[in-house]
Amino acid sequence: MADYLVIVESPAKAKTIGKYLGKKYIVKASMGHVRDLPKSQTGVDVEHNYAPKYITIRGKGPVLKELKTAAKKVKKIYLAADPDREGEAIAWHLAYSLGIDADSECRVVFNEITKSAIKDAFKDPRPINMDLVDAQQARRVLDRLVGYNISPLLWKKVKKGLSAGRVQSIAVKMIIDREKEIKEFVPKEYWSIDGSFTYNKETFEAKFYGMDGKKRELGSKEEVDEVLSRLKGSEFSIKKVTKKERKRNPVQPFTTSSLQQEAARKLNFRAKKTMMVAQQLYEGVDIGKEGTIGLITYMRTDSTRISNTAKEGAKAYIEEKFGEEYTRKGKRADKQNNNAQDAHEAIRPTSVEKDPKGIKQYLSRDQYRLYKLIWERLVASEMAPAVMDTMSVDLENNGVTFRANGSKIKFPGFMKVYIEGRDDGKKEKEKFLPDLKEGETVQKQKLQENQHFTQPPPRYTEARLVKTMEEMGIGRPSTYAPTLDTIQRRNYVALEDKRFIPTELGEIVLELMAEFFPEILDVEFTAKMENDLDYIEEGRQNWIQIIDEFYQGFEKRLKVAEEEMKEVEIRDEPVGEDCEKCGSPMVYKMGRYGKFMACSNFPDCRNTKAIVKEIGVKCPKCKEGNIVERKSKKQRKFYGCDRYPECDFVSWDKPIARPCPKCSSLLVEKRTKKGVTVQCTECDYKEEPN
Repeated sequence: MADYLVIVESPAKAKTIGKYLGKKYIVKASMGHVRDLPKSQTGVDVEHNYAPKYITIRGKGPVLKELKTAAKKVKKIYLAADPDREGEAIAWHLAYSLGIDADSECRVVFNEITKSAIKDAFKDPRPINMDLVDAQQARRVLDRLVGYNISPLLWKKVKKGLSAGRVQSIAVKMIIDREKEIKEFVPKEYWSIDGSFTYNKETFEAKFYGMDGKKRELGSKEEVDEVLSRLKGSEFSIKKVTKKERKRNPVQPFTTSSLQQEAARKLNFRAKKTMMVAQQLYEGVDIGKEGTIGLITYMRTDSTRISNTAKEGAKAYIEEKFGEEYTRKGKRADKQNNNAQDAHEAIRPTSVEKDPKGIKQYLSRDQYRLYKLIWERLVASEMAPAVMDTMSVDLENNGVTFRANGSKIKFPGFMKVYIEGRDDGKKEKEKFLPDLKEGETVQKQKLQENQHFTQPPPRYTEARLVKTMEEMGIGRPSTYAPTLDTIQRRNYVALEDKRFIPTELGEIVLELMAEFFPEILDVEFTAKMENDLDYIEEGRQNWIQIIDEFYQGFEKRLKVAEEEMKEVEIRDEPVGEDCEKCGSPMVYKMGRYGKFMACSNFPDCRNTKAIVKEIGVKCPKCKEGNIVERKSKKQRKFYGCDRYPECDFVSWDKPIARPCPKCSSLLVEKRTKKGVTVQCTECDYKEEPN
């Protein structure tokens, strides 16, 4: 019979921890929260210090009953939920439900699920930290007061099913503001002149830099012609050669935000998917003889700090695999975000000895790719800087200067393991220059003048939006992924080519919010509120006082909005074709999985159709239908025959309107890291991207 009961959130975590604790311990899962505010009402007693009215979550009765039964059979109960505000609140609710004294040493926390971390944690249990609980309660109450008061107003005035929240409203505002910037952007013309030169039979590239010793921008074709008219002959003198050695330091280990950004760049993961896979790696994966083991540390963190044990492990691994010269010398200055709580370590592998390749067979494809990213980032962060040899050369002809820049890796350092991704998706390349010497000459081969126009700021990707929110102090590691998920599910924004665009509904709701609840959309106000929640966690602020300061002003605005907010009618957009069943006009509707076509005579006629887009390719299977672009329930594009279900042709890759020159079969476009590759679906014919 067990002496101790340990309660965690998930069965996977319970399985991993149970392996380390032995027979005296029984480990069970609460399946997350067991108590929460009721869904049917606000659940906050405004008249009595904003007291939350907690109830047992529907469906959690059997779970609680099982936990209570197990609790009666043991000497002591330990609450081992995740090491953050949410985990502390889960532990507090469990303590209440099971009759455990919150001031007793019942709380156990660990940042990683490994044997040593678990054993150490159970040697040092502590009481429940009510400051952490209060910070979680304050966020929950605050979001409930905002959501459950504004949302019904939006249902009444705009459309049922809408919601409003502090962080999600700011995120929508950022996306809409960016769209306005793009629409109002006025392109500015500019020109460049690219030159091809030879030196000792070696060819290299240089760009126009300036005239008469000064840098100069080219704004028109006339200015380009002025430059070209100054040139005499094809000979340029090498006026100046500058050689430098530049060090490049490795990036720091992952925080939640940087992991989401890098997983988006390199793995094409959505924020929600990144956190789901990271949770699996944290809670434990069965890796053969060793059994189930946690592979990474806790994945909700804003710190780049790592333990001395992790540093020493990484150093030993680097010395063994690459040599002592690849290890980092001296201390690294861990730069923290100004808003960082620094409650946990960075996200890192629990053991650097668990090389991704060595355990690949036990991981799913997504688990392996994310683990490999985290593992490589940690190892690289403890490696020596890369050393680059850079070279800048000024070429001159009659006062016109062209400049060539080159670089090569002298010592790869951390770059041997990992190089951070870029938002533009491009890979860094070495750019070699010949061994040019001042006073000598080079020969011009070709000059190419190019017209350009400045581009508007790009729309936000999920990664870029998370990064900007973090920089502005909006939200915290645990809120990024849920926020992005919510604004898409509410149809306030949509993803188009992996970039956010606002919807008409999003713009309408934001306009109403800006008019009646401007503080909700105030970045400084929202960032201050996040800081106040941090102060509550640190015991420096009273949570009831923070809520009261907000609610006093909010309540007044709410009364004004209820009286003055006008009803908004969102008319269905006509498709331009009639229903084939009843002849009424078809209109565009918004559903759970995005836009679709429906009969305007609803509910008398319930005809609906998916929105399809022809791509100008005949179906290669039935030879009668046309290939159309469709979207799956997860909004992923695919291509199929418009005669479905009569013809079941389907392809994830986009078919193109010309046959394979080798076997006359269907050609498709495949997107790779290098670009778009055209290849045959039957033979080995392939066209590499330029």
